[in-house]
Amino acid sequence: MKRTPALAPARFALTMAVAIGLGVSLAGCAQPRSGDPETTGSIRLAPETGPIGTAAEWTDRYKAAPDDPNTALSFARALRAEGRAAQAVDVLQKTMVQRPNDPVIASAYGKALAEKGDFDAALRVIRAANSPRTPDWRLTSAEGAILDQMGQPQAARALYEQALKLAPEEPTVLNNYGLSFTLTNELPQAERILRRAAQAPTADGRVRQNLALVVGLQGRFEEAREIATRALPKEQADANVAYLRAMLSQPNTWKQLEKSAKTG
Repeated sequence: MKRTPALAPARFALTMAVAIGLGVSLAGCAQPRSGDPETTGSIRLAPETGPIGTAAEWTDRYKAAPDDPNTALSFARALRAEGRAAQAVDVLQKTMVQRPNDPVIASAYGKALAEKGDFDAALRVIRAANSPRTPDWRLTSAEGAILDQMGQPQAARALYEQALKLAPEEPTVLNNYGLSFTLTNELPQAERILRRAAQAPTADGRVRQNLALVVGLQGRFEEAREIATRALPKEQADANVAYLRAMLSQPNTWKQLEKSAKTG
Protein backbone atom coordinates (compact mmCIF):
# COMPACT_ATOMS: atom_id res chain seq x y z
CA MET A 1 0.00 0.00 0.00
CA LYS A 2 1.46 3.28 -1.06
CA ARG A 3 2.18 5.79 1.70
CA THR A 4 1.65 9.36 0.66
CA PRO A 5 0.54 12.69 1.60
CA ALA A 6 2.29 14.61 4.21
CA LEU A 7 3.00 17.40 1.80
CA ALA A 8 6.36 19.02 1.18
CA PRO A 9 7.80 20.44 4.42
CA ALA A 10 8.26 23.94 3.01
CA ARG A 11 4.50 24.48 2.85
CA PHE A 12 2.80 21.41 4.36
CA ALA A 13 3.34 20.11 7.86
CA LEU A 14 2.17 16.74 9.11
CA THR A 15 0.77 17.16 12.59
CA MET A 16 -1.28 14.09 13.31
CA ALA A 17 -3.82 14.91 15.93
CA VAL A 18 -3.34 14.18 19.58
CA ALA A 19 -6.64 15.35 20.99
CA ILE A 20 -6.22 17.68 23.92
CA GLY A 21 -8.47 20.41 25.17
CA LEU A 22 -7.57 23.84 26.44
CA GLY A 23 -9.61 26.38 28.29
CA VAL A 24 -11.30 23.78 30.48
CA SER A 25 -11.01 22.60 34.03
CA LEU A 26 -8.26 20.01 34.32
CA ALA A 27 -9.67 18.40 37.41
CA GLY A 28 -10.37 15.20 35.53
CA CYS A 29 -14.15 15.25 35.25
CA ALA A 30 -14.52 18.09 32.77
CA GLN A 31 -14.58 17.26 29.08
CA PRO A 32 -12.48 19.24 26.62
CA ARG A 33 -14.10 21.53 24.12
CA SER A 34 -13.82 19.71 20.83
CA GLY A 35 -13.96 22.96 18.92
CA ASP A 36 -10.82 24.33 20.47
CA PRO A 37 -8.10 24.91 17.85
CA GLU A 38 -5.76 22.60 19.75
CA THR A 39 -8.01 19.55 19.63
CA THR A 40 -7.09 18.44 16.15
CA GLY A 41 -4.10 18.28 13.87
CA SER A 42 -3.91 18.51 10.15
CA ILE A 43 -1.95 17.89 7.04
CA ARG A 44 -2.16 21.54 6.26
CA LEU A 45 -1.47 23.82 3.36
CA ALA A 46 -1.09 26.95 5.44
CA PRO A 47 -0.14 27.94 8.99
CA GLU A 48 -2.72 27.02 11.59
CA THR A 49 -5.49 29.51 12.03
CA GLY A 50 -6.88 30.73 15.32
CA PRO A 51 -5.26 32.59 18.19
CA ILE A 52 -2.19 30.82 19.47
CA GLY A 53 0.21 33.56 20.46
CA THR A 54 3.95 33.38 20.14
CA ALA A 55 6.24 31.55 22.51
CA ALA A 56 7.73 34.91 23.48
CA GLU A 57 4.28 36.15 24.48
CA TRP A 58 3.65 33.10 26.63
CA THR A 59 7.09 33.02 28.25
CA ASP A 60 6.35 35.70 30.83
CA ARG A 61 2.92 34.25 31.58
CA TYR A 62 4.48 30.86 32.17
CA LYS A 63 7.20 32.30 34.39
CA ALA A 64 4.51 34.04 36.44
CA ALA A 65 2.39 30.89 36.80
CA PRO A 66 4.48 27.79 36.06
CA ASP A 67 2.11 25.56 38.03
CA ASP A 68 -0.98 26.55 36.07
CA PRO A 69 -1.74 23.68 33.67
CA ASN A 70 -3.62 25.81 31.15
CA THR A 71 -0.70 28.22 30.92
CA ALA A 72 1.76 25.36 30.50
CA LEU A 73 -0.38 23.81 27.75
CA SER A 74 -0.68 27.09 25.90
CA PHE A 75 3.04 27.81 26.22
CA ALA A 76 3.88 24.33 24.94
CA ARG A 77 1.44 24.72 22.09
CA ALA A 78 3.09 27.98 21.06
CA LEU A 79 6.51 26.35 21.25
CA ARG A 80 5.36 23.47 19.03
CA ALA A 81 3.90 25.92 16.54
CA GLU A 82 7.38 27.40 16.21
CA GLY A 83 9.00 24.00 15.78
CA ARG A 84 10.49 23.98 19.27
CA ALA A 85 9.27 20.54 20.28
CA ALA A 86 12.19 19.84 22.64
CA GLN A 87 11.36 22.92 24.73
CA ALA A 88 7.68 21.98 24.72
CA VAL A 89 8.67 18.57 26.08
CA ASP A 90 10.56 20.24 28.94
CA VAL A 91 7.56 22.39 29.86
CA LEU A 92 5.08 19.52 29.76
CA GLN A 93 7.38 17.13 31.56
CA LYS A 94 7.30 19.42 34.59
CA THR A 95 3.53 19.65 34.37
CA MET A 96 3.25 15.86 34.14
CA VAL A 97 5.14 15.54 37.43
CA GLN A 98 2.51 17.76 39.06
CA ARG A 99 -0.47 16.09 37.36
CA PRO A 100 0.60 12.54 36.49
CA ASN A 101 -2.95 11.23 36.03
CA ASP A 102 -4.33 14.03 33.90
CA PRO A 103 -5.20 12.70 30.40
CA VAL A 104 -5.12 16.17 28.86
CA ILE A 105 -1.57 16.78 30.04
CA ALA A 106 -0.54 13.27 29.04
CA SER A 107 -1.95 13.77 25.54
CA ALA A 108 -0.08 17.04 25.10
CA TYR A 109 3.14 15.57 26.45
CA GLY A 110 2.86 12.52 24.21
CA LYS A 111 2.27 14.74 21.19
CA ALA A 112 5.31 16.87 21.97
CA LEU A 113 7.46 13.77 22.37
CA ALA A 114 6.22 12.44 19.04
CA GLU A 115 6.95 15.75 17.34
CA LYS A 116 10.44 15.55 18.78
CA GLY A 117 10.74 12.13 17.19
CA ASP A 118 10.77 10.16 20.43
CA PHE A 119 7.93 7.80 19.53
CA ASP A 120 8.76 5.09 22.06
CA ALA A 121 8.67 7.57 24.93
CA ALA A 122 5.46 9.09 23.58
CA LEU A 123 3.79 5.68 23.59
CA ARG A 124 4.99 4.96 27.12
CA VAL A 125 3.50 8.21 28.38
CA ILE A 126 0.16 7.71 26.63
CA ARG A 127 -0.20 4.06 27.62
CA ALA A 128 0.78 4.65 31.23
CA ALA A 129 -1.84 7.37 31.59
CA ASN A 130 -4.64 5.39 29.92
CA SER A 131 -6.32 2.94 32.28
CA PRO A 132 -7.48 -0.31 30.61
CA ARG A 133 -10.47 -0.37 32.97
CA THR A 134 -11.58 3.18 32.26
CA PRO A 135 -9.92 4.17 28.99
CA ASP A 136 -9.96 7.80 27.91
CA TRP A 137 -10.90 8.43 24.27
CA ARG A 138 -8.38 11.27 23.98
CA LEU A 139 -5.48 9.05 25.00
CA THR A 140 -6.71 6.15 22.88
CA SER A 141 -6.86 8.40 19.83
CA ALA A 142 -3.49 9.91 20.71
CA GLU A 143 -1.89 6.47 20.76
CA GLY A 144 -3.36 5.80 17.34
CA ALA A 145 -1.93 9.03 15.98
CA ILE A 146 1.53 8.10 17.22
CA LEU A 147 1.30 4.62 15.69
CA ASP A 148 0.30 6.21 12.38
CA GLN A 149 3.47 8.30 12.49
CA MET A 150 5.42 5.10 13.16
CA GLY A 151 3.99 3.52 10.01
CA GLN A 152 1.51 1.18 11.74
CA PRO A 153 -1.83 2.24 10.21
CA GLN A 154 -3.77 -0.94 10.94
CA ALA A 155 -2.96 -0.80 14.66
CA ALA A 156 -3.74 2.91 14.66
CA ARG A 157 -7.14 2.43 13.06
CA ALA A 158 -8.12 -0.23 15.58
CA LEU A 159 -7.46 2.37 18.30
CA TYR A 160 -9.54 5.00 16.50
CA GLU A 161 -12.43 2.52 16.40
CA GLN A 162 -12.04 2.00 20.14
CA ALA A 163 -11.98 5.74 20.73
CA LEU A 164 -15.15 6.19 18.67
CA LYS A 165 -16.93 3.63 20.84
CA LEU A 166 -16.00 5.76 23.85
CA ALA A 167 -16.88 9.05 22.12
CA PRO A 168 -19.22 8.38 19.17
CA GLU A 169 -18.69 10.68 16.19
CA GLU A 170 -16.11 12.75 18.07
CA PRO A 171 -14.62 14.96 15.31
CA THR A 172 -11.08 14.91 16.63
CA VAL A 173 -11.02 11.11 16.51
CA LEU A 174 -12.64 11.05 13.08
CA ASN A 175 -10.05 13.58 11.94
CA ASN A 176 -7.21 11.30 13.02
CA TYR A 177 -8.95 8.35 11.42
CA GLY A 178 -9.35 10.18 8.13
CA LEU A 179 -5.74 11.35 8.13
CA SER A 180 -4.65 7.75 8.65
CA PHE A 181 -6.21 6.80 5.31
CA THR A 182 -4.77 9.93 3.71
CA LEU A 183 -1.28 8.79 4.66
CA THR A 184 -1.76 5.49 2.86
CA ASN A 185 -3.31 7.14 -0.22
CA GLU A 186 -6.76 5.66 0.40
CA LEU A 187 -8.34 8.97 -0.44
CA PRO A 188 -12.02 8.04 -0.95
CA GLN A 189 -12.11 6.39 2.47
CA ALA A 190 -10.30 9.36 4.00
CA GLU A 191 -12.84 11.70 2.44
CA ARG A 192 -15.82 9.75 3.80
CA ILE A 193 -14.46 9.85 7.32
CA LEU A 194 -13.41 13.50 7.19
CA ARG A 195 -16.88 14.45 5.93
CA ARG A 196 -18.33 12.84 9.02
CA ALA A 197 -15.91 14.85 11.14
CA ALA A 198 -16.70 18.11 9.34
CA GLN A 199 -20.43 17.65 9.90
CA ALA A 200 -20.03 17.64 13.68
CA PRO A 201 -21.13 20.93 15.29
CA THR A 202 -17.94 20.98 17.36
CA ALA A 203 -15.54 20.42 14.44
CA ASP A 204 -12.95 23.17 14.08
CA GLY A 205 -11.56 24.74 10.94
CA ARG A 206 -8.66 22.36 10.58
CA VAL A 207 -11.02 19.43 10.02
CA ARG A 208 -12.43 21.29 7.02
CA GLN A 209 -8.92 22.14 5.84
CA ASN A 210 -8.06 18.44 5.92
CA LEU A 211 -11.23 17.59 4.01
CA ALA A 212 -10.42 20.23 1.42
CA LEU A 213 -6.94 18.80 1.01
CA VAL A 214 -8.20 15.26 0.48
CA VAL A 215 -10.75 16.47 -2.05
CA GLY A 216 -8.03 18.45 -3.83
CA LEU A 217 -5.68 15.47 -3.89
CA GLN A 218 -8.37 13.69 -5.90
CA GLY A 219 -8.30 16.49 -8.49
CA ARG A 220 -11.56 18.19 -7.51
CA PHE A 221 -10.00 21.60 -7.04
CA GLU A 222 -13.08 23.81 -7.21
CA GLU A 223 -14.86 21.70 -4.62
CA ALA A 224 -11.74 21.82 -2.47
CA ARG A 225 -11.67 25.60 -2.79
CA GLU A 226 -15.29 25.85 -1.68
CA ILE A 227 -14.67 23.66 1.37
CA ALA A 228 -11.46 25.47 2.29
CA THR A 229 -13.13 28.87 2.05
CA ARG A 230 -15.43 27.88 4.92
CA ALA A 231 -12.40 27.48 7.18
CA LEU A 232 -10.01 30.11 5.77
CA PRO A 233 -10.15 33.57 4.26
CA LYS A 234 -10.88 33.30 0.54
CA GLU A 235 -7.45 34.60 -0.48
CA GLN A 236 -5.68 32.02 1.64
CA ALA A 237 -7.94 29.21 0.42
CA ASP A 238 -7.32 30.24 -3.19
CA ALA A 239 -3.57 30.31 -2.63
CA ASN A 240 -3.64 26.87 -1.02
CA VAL A 241 -5.62 25.31 -3.86
CA ALA A 242 -3.38 26.96 -6.46
CA TYR A 243 -0.29 25.60 -4.72
CA LEU A 244 -1.81 22.14 -4.47
CA ARG A 245 -2.75 22.17 -8.17
CA ALA A 246 0.77 23.25 -9.18
CA MET A 247 2.43 20.71 -6.94
CA LEU A 248 0.33 17.81 -8.21
CA SER A 249 1.28 18.72 -11.78
CA GLN A 250 4.92 17.92 -11.09
CA PRO A 251 6.07 14.43 -12.17
CA ASN A 252 7.87 13.68 -8.91
CA THR A 253 5.11 14.90 -6.59
CA TRP A 254 4.18 11.52 -5.17
CA LYS A 255 7.79 10.62 -4.47
CA GLN A 256 8.16 13.89 -2.58
CA LEU A 257 4.96 13.19 -0.66
CA GLU A 258 6.10 9.73 0.31
CA LYS A 259 9.50 11.01 1.44
CA SER A 260 7.84 13.75 3.48
CA ALA A 261 5.48 11.28 5.11
CA LYS A 262 8.44 9.17 6.23
CA THR A 263 10.61 12.03 7.44
CA GLY A 264 8.06 14.64 8.56
